[in-house]
Amino acid sequence: MTTGSEARQCPFDFAEALEFDPMLRQLMNEGPVTRIRLPFGEGTAWLVTRYDDVRTVTTDRRFSRHAVAGRDFPRMTPEPIVQSEAINLMDPPAGSRLRSLVSKGFAPVQIERMRLRTQKVVDELLEQMAGHGTPADIMEHLAGPLPLITICEVLEIPEADHAQLRANARTMMDVGVANRDAAVRAKAELRAYFATLTAQRRKNPGDDLISVLATARDGDEILNDEELAVMAMVLLITGQDTTTYEIGNLTYLLLTRPDLLATVRERPELLPGAINELLRFIPFRKGVGIPRVAMEDVSLSGVTIQAGDIVHVSYLTANRDARKFDHPDEVDLERSGPPHMTFGWGAHHCLGAPLAAAEIEIALGTLLERFPRLALAKPAEELQWNATSIWRYPLALPVTW
Repeated sequence: MTTGSEARQCPFDFAEALEFDPMLRQLMNEGPVTRIRLPFGEGTAWLVTRYDDVRTVTTDRRFSRHAVAGRDFPRMTPEPIVQSEAINLMDPPAGSRLRSLVSKGFAPVQIERMRLRTQKVVDELLEQMAGHGTPADIMEHLAGPLPLITICEVLEIPEADHAQLRANARTMMDVGVANRDAAVRAKAELRAYFATLTAQRRKNPGDDLISVLATARDGDEILNDEELAVMAMVLLITGQDTTTYEIGNLTYLLLTRPDLLATVRERPELLPGAINELLRFIPFRKGVGIPRVAMEDVSLSGVTIQAGDIVHVSYLTANRDARKFDHPDEVDLERSGPPHMTFGWGAHHCLGAPLAAAEIEIALGTLLERFPRLALAKPAEELQWNATSIWRYPLALPVTW
């Protein structure tokens, strides 16, 4: 791969509320495939921005995620977040086998149990928020605790361990170069914790999701000990922080768009579709995630990507592709058309998406019903936004009712 000066320097550190990153917009307008250089990792990578091209890269077996294992690939964080043995680095058919086993933990009967528990947790949290009185911080009282409580209950993790596990997960997402050593320690601590916990569940399974995964079979196939431990760790990381941030983001967007809020209040049946549209519209993270490697020369939108090149896709730009979405920079609560890519695509579409979607829908629906006069407690321009990790979200979201 060429590593010359023609590569665009892309810090992707924009954090201005939920405005779209101007650098990312410039890249998507300049061309469908661009060579970029990221803050960490060796060399350069290709950035793919169009919806159809993103779909190709994420489904075509000429592009491999497994091939990035062990490489110092261009990335957003000092320490790679991904686990080399995790499902999110596996290609088919190995990844298909693991996904088939893990999907049994997200069967409809399991999701329904999770929904019932989520509703109970939301009701309890909002009761506590009402008791606290106004102003109250949505991030503190609802968005922060809900996903953590839910995923820890689903995994049956002792409450005494919640705070440290959350701290380790957040440390791994920090983009500061001074955080590298702390991120390495956090990853090691999480792996050690889940190695012990999953071994215990293997010996004495219960009704929790780890036990379901430990005993799941696809013919004669089961998850081995390392796969089980890493999968539980991935579920904790992806099952709490991202949902926390999206609950905050969606609430912020509704409270700063009276037209949207009024529509959802007047027509609550629109809420599931409205959430999908808001998830498409919101730039939920900074930059890019886990890349792939081209296993042979591939032509993509007229650009030749050579074998061995690192390829990043942008789900954010795919969600704003005017070739797929009419007026993509506008919110249309009754939009129809192709699905958004916020939960990924193809073999690496988020397995926990049904749980995340259920949590968001229950949280927002119950919040708006419980507090019909909900409003921001301070001007939107005075809110502070995260600037230290890969995620976009308000640090606090004070509200009145």
